[in-house]
This record gives sequence, structure tokens and C-alpha cells, in this order.
Amino acid sequence: MDTGLPMDMNPIDSVSQQDMANAIRALTMDAVEAAKSGHPGMPMGMADVATVLWTRFLTFDPTKPDWADRDRFVLSAGHGSMLLYALLHLTGYEDMTIEELKRFRKLGSMTAGHPEYGHASGIETTTGPLGQGLANAVGMALAERILAEQHGSALVDHYTYVMAGDGCLMEGISHEASSLAGHLKLGRLIVFVDDNATTIDGMTDLASSEDLQRRYEAYSWHVQHIDGHDHEAITHAIKLARKSDQPSLIVCKTTIGFGAPTKQGTASAHGAPLGHDEVAAARRALSWPHQPFVIPAEIKQAFEQAGARGREVRQSWERRFIEMDIATRAKFGRSQAGGLCDSWRLALEEHCRKLVEDKPAMASREASQAALEILTQSAPNIIGGSADLTGSNMTKTEATLAIAAGDFAGRYIHYGVREHAMAAIMNGIALHKGLVPYGGTFLVFSDYARHAIRLSALMGLRVIYVLTHDSIGVGEDGPTHQPVEHLASLRAIPNLDVYRPADAVETAECWALALTRRDGPSVLALSRQTLPAVRTAHCVDNLSERGAYVLAEADGRRALTLLATGSEVAIALDAKERLETAGFPTAVVSMPCQERFEQQADDYKAFVLGSVPRLAIEAASPFGWTRYVDSEEDVIGMAGFGASAPADDLYQHFGITADALVERALLKIDQTDVQPRNHLRAVA
Repeated sequence: MDTGLPMDMNPIDSVSQQDMANAIRALTMDAVEAAKSGHPGMPMGMADVATVLWTRFLTFDPTKPDWADRDRFVLSAGHGSMLLYALLHLTGYEDMTIEELKRFRKLGSMTAGHPEYGHASGIETTTGPLGQGLANAVGMALAERILAEQHGSALVDHYTYVMAGDGCLMEGISHEASSLAGHLKLGRLIVFVDDNATTIDGMTDLASSEDLQRRYEAYSWHVQHIDGHDHEAITHAIKLARKSDQPSLIVCKTTIGFGAPTKQGTASAHGAPLGHDEVAAARRALSWPHQPFVIPAEIKQAFEQAGARGREVRQSWERRFIEMDIATRAKFGRSQAGGLCDSWRLALEEHCRKLVEDKPAMASREASQAALEILTQSAPNIIGGSADLTGSNMTKTEATLAIAAGDFAGRYIHYGVREHAMAAIMNGIALHKGLVPYGGTFLVFSDYARHAIRLSALMGLRVIYVLTHDSIGVGEDGPTHQPVEHLASLRAIPNLDVYRPADAVETAECWALALTRRDGPSVLALSRQTLPAVRTAHCVDNLSERGAYVLAEADGRRALTLLATGSEVAIALDAKERLETAGFPTAVVSMPCQERFEQQADDYKAFVLGSVPRLAIEAASPFGWTRYVDSEEDVIGMAGFGASAPADDLYQHFGITADALVERALLKIDQTDVQPRNHLRAVA
């Protein structure tokens, strides 16, 4: 869609684009001044670029902000949020009123300090942590190409635009994401760099002297340098970028805080109000005589005409859509709504039934791949990938062919050794809508991706992280590859479901739960080592759905409850047998997801946990288990890092065994004066 207006055509002839850009600057100064907090420099510096892009090129419709084929605009430099809020207000987004701009950075406002997805229409992603938005945009641009291949260019044909700052390109994630974007030739991705040479500490040459052009040309990007205040140069650069089959970087030389007489071009314009006197002087310098938050009607109308142009494009798209056959419309509508074909449920249920019959011993990563074979065959909008650990994560299936440059018919992304970018790109894919992404790496390497995982949770995105090699069961690779603190740290992230299944049936159940969750991400922590089958009776219900359940009830009135996850559930079952023999009726609770368990009613939780003494076993840090046991002394776990040795030897060495659990149980029983059923203390 080439909808760029010719250079000599203004939305309203009497309104100059300079006046329109100054409207953005004025609203920015006023809002930051009213809040006594904020970042005026970036919006004032990039107002010219934003005005040209939004009024001449960006295809959007404020009356239908979620229209599927709109262009995406990502403000990666999220500290400059007033740039986006001003544009949304000026172009006619109904919910972004002038009152909301006056409430900038106030509790409960739509105009948060950094743009937050879901707070207001037109905010495509949550940004602020530098570089994340750029990587999200790579995911959006990739989703656009995949969906165009699946549904045709008559339905999917749009651009992804990004505004990034010097800081975004300093962050390591920019290297990971930009390298992959260049490799895949994502020509619908256009990034504007606010090259104001200024950071919080001072000028960028304090810490950076790289040649940005050569860097991005090495990534196979199309690179241009322009004056970011020259509207004609901006227009020409965008036209050239839209013709390239490579992703484009437009380096815009700008002045931070443009228009502020004494603070422009300095670090003091970056992250603090300009001050009353400087704002007044800037008004004079910009020939802007209007009162705070007052926008002349003709300027507002000129911005709104840009939205009207997009409305015409959207209406034309809708006419094409209506003329398509029912099957095509249904397929596209289902994918945009995040729906999955119903057949996957029946197929997965039959898969679980067979697992119960066959009772296979397998690593949960193998069980995950078996479940994925069924799911990816049934649901074509599931998109997989791995950060160069495909064979280890077991994330590729027969239905997910690899995506390559110029070939987006596949459904599997080889991210390379780029865990951070993988997670942020999956966020972008989920934000775009139409696809459900999952990606794999080792659990220990989730630290590389942690901030993007946190943003998945903050935005409530359906992103699935397949994190294998989940404990000291990794074995010989040693402590650098053996996660210890990771389960606890991931469980600490709000709105993130962390699953650690005990066998193949639980793994399939956890996949079903992750796929059907629409309001947040999921982690599947999966074993490298083989696990025995612990679910030996078929159940129509998904027992993992409630987060924890009684896997094996006590033989008689409960004397003890053992809580376990993943590979340690089988150890708990072994310990139960010994304790039962000793006369202590013991229940084993499998707890694949603490987050889901916490959402259950109190009476259910009380039933599962029981009122008797409890112990927990998990080959990880005991941190966090005191919600369910009296103290960390009641947890068989890891007090420090692992070691390099075969997995079985490590479990013995660190005391993650049935013997240790029984010993701790008997000590606990002594402390609580529980009498054995048969008054025997011998343990088989």
C-alpha cells in the first residue's frame, strides 16, 4: 500500500507541516510541565519526522484502531511517550482526550510515563526498557510476512515503523533483533533513529564511537542519513525505504529538545521538565502563541485528515474481505481472534489416553515434542522456534517447516543464539495478532531473555516459553547449565504461569493450558532426563488445570503430605511407599503450576494440602516454598550451585532422593508427635 501524499499536498493548505510539528512540541512541553516529570527532549526532537510519517505515510484509522491491516507504529524510545500521546490525540483517537494529556503520569491515567499496551487505543506495545520495542517490531514485521503468505496480500499488506533512540541501539538486544531482521530480509520494517547524540550522562561519545551505517549495512539493512528536521528529506527517505527489499534504517540527525532556546541540544532536555521560563521562551522561538493545551482547530483538523485517509483504505480493505469466500473469511477471522481449530482438543485427549495405556518413560522435553506434533498439525497459526537449540529443546515438528529469507511459508523460526531477541520478537508476533508463538532455550538461559519475559507478563500476551534442561538433571554440562534459582525467580514474575510437569500426561495437559490462556504467558520447564509415568489412570478432566492435585492419596488417615514438581514427583511416590510401610499414611501432591493453584478456592487448597505436616521436594532453590511448608528446612532442594557429573550421581550427591525425603519426613513426624499407624519405625 503506497499511500504517501506528494510533497506539495498538505492535509489543509493553510496549515504548514511545521505548525503541525510544533503542536506536538507544545503538547509535550505542557504535559511534562504539568506533571513536573517526564522526557520532553525526544518528542520535541522527533516531532518533524513523526508529523511527516503520520500525515503522509502511516495507514491507520482512529475509528477502527484494531483494524487488522493497519500499519504498526512502535515508539521504541518509550521515554518519549508524549510524542505518541500527542499524535493519538491530534489524529482523532477518541479515548486520547486533551484531559488525558493533562493527566500525564498521574495515577489511573491512560498517559503513563512510558506507553503501556492496553491503556489506550493506538499503543501497539509497552516500551521504555530500551531496545525492546525495536525487537517487538521485528516480530510484528515477521508476523506480517507470515500472515501474508498464509492469507494473501489482499488481506495482509502493511508496514511496521519504529522510532528508536541512541540508547535503543546501544542495548545488546538491538544487535540480536536487527541481525535476524536483516538475515530474513524484512523489507516492510522501517526504523527511524533519533540521532541526537545525547544520553542521560551527556553526549554519546562518552561511551560510543561506532559507525552506525557500517554496522547496519553489515546486518544487510538499507541505511540512509537525513536531517531529521527537513520535511522534504524525511519524505524522500521514507519513499526510498518503502521500495527496498531490505529492512531500512533512517538515521535522523536531530536536536534534542528542539525549540527550547537554552536547553536544546543538551542532556538537560532529556528527562526533566524544561521549566516555566524555558517553556515560555520556546513558545516564542517556535512562534506558538497559544495557551497550554490549546490546539488551533485548523491544526487539529489537518491531523485528523490523515486518519480520514486511512479510513478510506480500511473501508476498501473491508469491501475486499466481504467479497471473499466464507472459508477464507472464517480462517482469517479465527486467526485474528486468536482461535485454534477445535480438532486439537480431541486429538490431545486421545493422545493422553494412549499415554496412560502405554505408560512410556520419557523426558518431559520428549513428551512436549509429542504433544507439539499433534498441536501444530491441528492449528496452523501456532508458530515455533528455538534459540539454536532445536534438537535439545525438541521444539520442531513435521508440520513446522523452517522460515527463511524470502520464504515465509514455514512455521518455524531459527532465532540463532539470540535468546533475548527471541523472547521480544515473540512478544511482537503475539502483539500483531494472528499467530501464537512458542520458542525454546535452556531454562538456565532464560536469564538472557528475562526482561522480555517480564514484558510478556506485563502486557498479558499469549507467548509460550519452552525451557528445557530444567535442573541438575542436565548432568555433565555442569553448574553453568544447571538452573537452581530460575524456577523461583520466574515464579516471582506476576502474571506468568510456570509449569513443571511430572510426566508425559502432565506435559500434554500443561500444553493445553498454555495454549488456551489468553491473558498471559506460560513457561514449560522440561527435563532432559527420562521420567517414569506417574499418571496411570485416564481422567477426562485436565488435572493440571488447578495447579496442584492429589496424585496419590494416603492409605488411611493422612499423617503427612509430600509436595513435588516435575522429576521429583516420582521420588516423592517412592518415599510415600516407604513411609506407608513404616505406618505413616502419606499423600503425594503433584504441583505442576503454583500460580494456578494460588487461584483456587480456599476449600480446594485446604483439601489438597491437608492439615497434617508437609514437606516439599524440588531440585531447585527452596525459595518460595514457604507458602506451603513451615520453613525452607522442610524442602528437599538445592542450597547452592550444581556440579559436573552424570545426573544420577548428582541427585545422590545433593541429597535429592527418596532416602533423604524419608529421613526428613521422620524428623518432621517426630517434631509433631505423630504416631505410626502400626507403631513401627522401620522403613523398608
